[in-house]
Amino acid sequence: MSDDKTHFGFRDVPVAEKAALVDAVFGSVAGNYDVMNDVMSMGLHRLWKRFAIDLLAPRPGERILDLAGGTGDLSRLILNRLRSDAQVVLADINAEMLSCGREQLLDHGLAQAQFVRADAQSLPFAKFSMDAVIIGFGLRNVTDKMQALKSMLQALKPGGRALILEFSKLRVKRLQQLYDDYSFKFIPAVGELIAKDRGSYEYMVESIRVHPDQETMKTMMLEAGFERVDYHNLAAGVVAVHRGYRL
Repeated sequence: MSDDKTHFGFRDVPVAEKAALVDAVFGSVAGNYDVMNDVMSMGLHRLWKRFAIDLLAPRPGERILDLAGGTGDLSRLILNRLRSDAQVVLADINAEMLSCGREQLLDHGLAQAQFVRADAQSLPFAKFSMDAVIIGFGLRNVTDKMQALKSMLQALKPGGRALILEFSKLRVKRLQQLYDDYSFKFIPAVGELIAKDRGSYEYMVESIRVHPDQETMKTMMLEAGFERVDYHNLAAGVVAVHRGYRL
């Protein structure tokens, strides 16, 4: 791929156009995002997110960035765990998703979160200002993933950690055809039925398949400057949680 092109699902598009295309996708699906997550994952995304928060191990008094936080599932788990001792910043580049996240947290009586519209590639936070950063199912939509990793690292305090919860590569070959059928037939059909938007869910499935695999993601984090990087496969590698530290 040339330097001025990037992936938008299976399409190659100009780098300058991808952010607007992704923004349109999430602006379209924001209102049905939570329902679709439950349907597409059969509720498993809730278990994956709890596992990620357990691995993050948020502590009282820490300032934690929930990046690409969308409708606020991860922020809600952190806030429910720490209550008044939580300092959570929910950031998302998409205005509709950020609005949904704010409404969801307020509806659950969790008014202490901060909300920031932010691009993961150039975070508007001071250096060494966060104890932890977590991004759930968002990194694959970022145009320059390496730049986003470097921006996350810069925001972390020494000793801070970053967690990336993202779809990855299935590790059980005999299940690949079933997974492909589910991904490319069932999910877009459900997107059309529930969200009235087949195209956005076709993009989401395609974006999973062009996202770096587990070992490539680990290497990228190391190259960005993270240390002690490891990862955990969930659901036979359909999802992976990568963790790295700023030392």
